[in-house]
Amino acid sequence: QVQLVESGGGLVQPGGSLRLSCVASGSIVSIYAMGWYRQAPGKQRELVATVNSGGRINYGDFVEGRFTISRDNAKNTVVLQMNSLKPEDKAVYYCNADLARSNFRAVYWGQGTQVTVSS
Repeated sequence: QVQLVESGGGLVQPGGSLRLSCVASGSIVSIYAMGWYRQAPGKQRELVATVNSGGRINYGDFVEGRFTISRDNAKNTVVLQMNSLKPEDKAVYYCNADLARSNFRAVYWGQGTQVTVSS
């Protein structure tokens, strides 16, 4: 069993900040990459940011320097610091991990955390 547990979503005013955290636990051999995706109502799920085990980072085009992803490999944790939030950032944010189990590789998702940006 593998679990991804997210925390840190909520309501924030435009221009504000939120910090999302995700911890992966269970029978994990290694994690290739961890990151965040988001899905707004009526839209497809899209990449927010990912970081692989070597530290390579990818951001969605809409991030434009406002978000920072970081990862603690020893703790199987990924953190997304979101600054200068806009109303269009409202979405459910999902943690994602591409990892190795004892004899296979798979992608796991968290349950999602709601981010609302509104005055």
